[in-house]
Amino acid sequence: MSTAATGVRHGALFGPAVFGVTAAGVALPDVARALHATPATAAWVLTAHALALGVGTALFGRLTDARGVRTSLLVGSLVLAAGAVVCLLAPDLGVLVAGRFVLAAGSGAMTSGALALSAAAPPEDRARVLGGFGATMAVFSAGATLAGGVLTQWVSWRIVLVLPALSLLAVPPCLRAAAARAGSRRPLDLPGAALLTVAAMSFLLLVQAYALGLAAPAVTALAAVLLASLGGLVRRVRAAEGSFVPRRLVTDRVFLRAALTGVGAYAGLFAAMYLVPQILVGGHRWSVLAVGAWLLPGAAVGAVLSRFAGRFAGGRAGTVLLGLIALAMAVALALSSVVAHPAPLLAGASLGFAAFAVTQVVTTALIPVYVEPALRGGAMGLLNLAFFVGGGVGSATAGALAKSWAPAHVLAVVAVFPLVAAVGAKALKKGVEGGTRAS
Repeated sequence: MSTAATGVRHGALFGPAVFGVTAAGVALPDVARALHATPATAAWVLTAHALALGVGTALFGRLTDARGVRTSLLVGSLVLAAGAVVCLLAPDLGVLVAGRFVLAAGSGAMTSGALALSAAAPPEDRARVLGGFGATMAVFSAGATLAGGVLTQWVSWRIVLVLPALSLLAVPPCLRAAAARAGSRRPLDLPGAALLTVAAMSFLLLVQAYALGLAAPAVTALAAVLLASLGGLVRRVRAAEGSFVPRRLVTDRVFLRAALTGVGAYAGLFAAMYLVPQILVGGHRWSVLAVGAWLLPGAAVGAVLSRFAGRFAGGRAGTVLLGLIALAMAVALALSSVVAHPAPLLAGASLGFAAFAVTQVVTTALIPVYVEPALRGGAMGLLNLAFFVGGGVGSATAGALAKSWAPAHVLAVVAVFPLVAAVGAKALKKGVEGGTRAS
């Protein structure tokens, strides 16, 4: 099978995870009506997924390093399937949120496995593999809103909420390649994993506290938990040789700059996907299906740019392309705040899809070059944890501001996120030029 087709398989393993937030967001009103919940309470369906997806990617990334990709995919498949069954049968919102948490944790295994397999491609094939991977990711991200609208209207909101389980179809074709990626057999730092999980979850809940309507005592308790878990994690990183968060990673300039770039790109995309459909439906009287259909061209743009980025992803050209896309997205969102026309909105969202896909292509290409083999799965897992946390910050910021600001003003503010990604990409280019390559 061709190297591009290999990249498509890896993209099919990762891509359905995107449906867990974007497509599911379209179904939320129906979820609230069916389960007699308020919109703020129903938002936990998305919050739980974002929390577990980021944490699951990091946890299964380290499991990949220790036990191999095959083990990670098989365990993750069981977790993902179990979560999907719970979601389909959930009698109330509490059980549904629990099911979504389990489902997203399993989806994190698919995500980390896809990244590990793509990064493990031979250097001579890596560009084409990453090109196919990124193009597939762009198609999934651009088609998520349309898929959510069609299935919610014509089938059932429950089906929309378990769309990440489509990753299971891509597991069998990937198992042979996964078996070749054996683990180091090193023990996992479970206390470090627990501290990171608690820190990430408490932080994401804090940034969404206003949107979720959390009371002051709950916010205070979350802040205390965040500080305590971060303090414990920092001490463990400094003291433990095999810490879940390796000290060599958190002090590596290329890794940190890649994290900053991805955080900005994901925050921009999540904020745009929160705002743009609402503005097009509420302000321009579009249907959800029309919004999804008009966002599909973003898939073509993202696919072309991802294929192009795959050819140069391991060097400065890939980071330059990513920076230009992020800058263009910032301009489009800022323009949307002053021009009352759908075109800048569609351009901003489409460029967000492209930034999302190209970020994955560029960072997945850099990890094998600048991170030693024993840490690569964990490095990609931690990077994506940072990316999804950034996405949570983006959607939380947009949701909080939209309660009291006009949509145009909110667009102007969230345009800062892709601008951060552009600055990060410029810094990443310098890091690539001066970084030390792994052996």
